[in-house]
Amino acid sequence: MNWINLERTLTQRGLRLFSPLELQGVLRVSAVAVSFLLHRYSRRGAVIKLRNGLYCLAITKPTALAIANRLYAPSYVSFESALAFHHLIPETVYAVTSATPRPTRTLDAVSTTFEYHRIKRQAFTGYQPVKIGVETVLMATPEKALADFLYFVDLRKKLPNDRLRIRSLAWPRVEAYLTLYRRASLTTLARSLR
Repeated sequence: MNWINLERTLTQRGLRLFSPLELQGVLRVSAVAVSFLLHRYSRRGAVIKLRNGLYCLAITKPTALAIANRLYAPSYVSFESALAFHHLIPETVYAVTSATPRPTRTLDAVSTTFEYHRIKRQAFTGYQPVKIGVETVLMATPEKALADFLYFVDLRKKLPNDRLRIRSLAWPRVEAYLTLYRRASLTTLARSLR
């Protein structure tokens, strides 16, 4: 197996992140052969193991936002990361924050911290695919990112941010997303920001 050809094939197919099963489908070899290949090239530094069952090529490492979607799925980028992406907060965000219907979890990979915050299943909506370079990332809309953030402020799990730039948001959409959380205090909090 020529590693350079394999890198080229994976890159052409857009597989910047891949599971052993996806690699097996590309190579059309056994699971044992894929396991051996991943072990060998991980030790050589050509492949980066992000977690069990998820890898990327070292030469074409995906962005942290793209990694966030696959590292703990289902999830979408939200909270401070989406607020910063949509230019609604001026701060630099160091951890990638995402919403998930699964249990809350913090993971570390490729020198980045990924925080996944559990939200109610009925509130797991309001995200869309966003093209960032050659990658597609599931990202909360500006209104949903604010609603998710305010939900955690209301729960006292996040601190309020007095530097939010929210004048351009569609408030009927924000309020519609807030109702998914079914908390009267959340609507009161949102109204105090307007």
